[in-house]
Amino acid sequence: MGRRGAGGAIWASSVGLSALIVAPLWSGGYLLYRDAVSTPRNHVTDSALGLGDLPARAVPQDWAVAVLSQVLDGGLVVVGLTTLALVLAGVGAGRLAQRLLPAAGTPGALAAVAVAIWNPFVAERLLQGQWSLLLGLAAMFGVALTGLDCRSLGGIHNWIRLAAWCAVGAFTPTGGLFVAIVAAAVIVVPTLLRRQVRPTVLTAVVLVVANLPWLVASLLATAPTTSDADAVDVFAARAEPTLGTLLTLAGLGGIWNADAVPGSRTIGWAGVATMCLLVVVAAGVPALLRRRHRLPLVDELSVTAVAALVLCALAATGPGRSALGHLVDTVPGVGLLRDTSKFVALAIPIYAVAAAAAVQLVGRWVPRGAAAGVAVLLVVAPLPDLAWGVGGDIATVRYPADWSVVADEIPDGSGDVVTVPTGTNRRYAFTESAVSLDPAGRLLRVPVLAGGSLVVDGRTVDAPPPDSRAAQADRIVTGGGSAPELARLGVGWVLVEENASNGRCEDVPVTGLRCVHEGRDLVLLRVPDPVVVRVSTVDRGTMWAAHLVWLAAIVVGIAAATRRRLIQWRGARR
Repeated sequence: MGRRGAGGAIWASSVGLSALIVAPLWSGGYLLYRDAVSTPRNHVTDSALGLGDLPARAVPQDWAVAVLSQVLDGGLVVVGLTTLALVLAGVGAGRLAQRLLPAAGTPGALAAVAVAIWNPFVAERLLQGQWSLLLGLAAMFGVALTGLDCRSLGGIHNWIRLAAWCAVGAFTPTGGLFVAIVAAAVIVVPTLLRRQVRPTVLTAVVLVVANLPWLVASLLATAPTTSDADAVDVFAARAEPTLGTLLTLAGLGGIWNADAVPGSRTIGWAGVATMCLLVVVAAGVPALLRRRHRLPLVDELSVTAVAALVLCALAATGPGRSALGHLVDTVPGVGLLRDTSKFVALAIPIYAVAAAAAVQLVGRWVPRGAAAGVAVLLVVAPLPDLAWGVGGDIATVRYPADWSVVADEIPDGSGDVVTVPTGTNRRYAFTESAVSLDPAGRLLRVPVLAGGSLVVDGRTVDAPPPDSRAAQADRIVTGGGSAPELARLGVGWVLVEENASNGRCEDVPVTGLRCVHEGRDLVLLRVPDPVVVRVSTVDRGTMWAAHLVWLAAIVVGIAAATRRRLIQWRGARR
């Protein structure tokens, strides 16, 4: 099969496997489960820009979705980006296998596609609602390939393409760490060993540009830059049945939330499924080791994978938790590392290449197409419940009419909203009581004053400081107080959500509020004459600039990649 035909097969298989996972989500509606929240339209509030009292954990994600939802339905934006992430992950894996192991051919590339898309990491992050982290997974393949071009060929166009892939990965701060680690492994370490400083400097510039939104937000926001040490215990990697922690992580699983795991991974079958995946990977490892000095990136990606798996496993031990807890409590930004099982994603690139090597090896004795078929079967069949919205556990919902009424009622610049019940976790009847985050912060035109605390297995982590505006407002709406007290805190609205009241404005224990809307699902009350709290125009303008620079990196990178493809295509025709 020619190069063009191989590329078509890689794209077709990536689209097919991705569609098999996300097809039900294209039926309409909105994602509202665990960390996944989509609404008809998001707004570019201070919170969406990463400014305010909460850490900038969803920057530039919230800004990008808010901007896109001005022209497209917000539910379509989120499902579209999720699908795109899976497709790009598969295509990236296939192209990486082609580049490193051209002798494996199209069958080897298709095995790599299957490993990149169909694995427990993807299933668990989808079930946890962390769809945006899949963009970080996809970007690692692009960073590896483009980084190889940067270190071997140089050229401004390659560095521009690298900046674009890094910016895609930095759609979330954790994804930004993914691509930073891969870029360091592929470019910085090898070039420094050859005493070349310029590539390291250029890589640092690229990474700063790509991660500019959350870096600037961390400097400007009033939120604490360190995290709750207790969260390390809560978010530690979890061993699956019949497997220890290390084997669970090696099988690309181990998420802290036992409810965000496919059903097939909650029983002894998890051990069988893990062994099937590791057999495919292990079959290709000897071939990679024998030729590692002639194959670029194999050493770099292998060391990255092994280091990630070992460190994640160590972080789940008693001493590891203690050490990591101390770091997140004292070192700014280290809180990004507390959900350690996320970082098994760093093993997926070399796993995909190893699967292609396995097909090449077995292809000496049987047709490579048959070898690829067996490899794909061993990867896909043991995890059948990743299909169709992870076994139907992920589905879209429709918001009751009250949500639209309230969104239209609250204008921009009218004061923050405080919600009842307090906190960020919700169980709505229209989501069949599935746990989700509160969508009010994305649906409304004004910021929602929330402390950001999480309750996991009865333990509260990330509780706001007692003197913060969010904590004070929560005490007033739950324990009783007056409207002027809320007004002084900058609160202009009290939103009582489903299951927190009987649909009566009188149920809120705060005097002096004016009832604006009294519906079955939501009750909205107005706080008279709030002292509206705004971030400075300079801070807001700075954050807009940071986001636009991030977006420009992607747009210019796409233009550079398109130009490169056109040149290659014209050369091939000649």
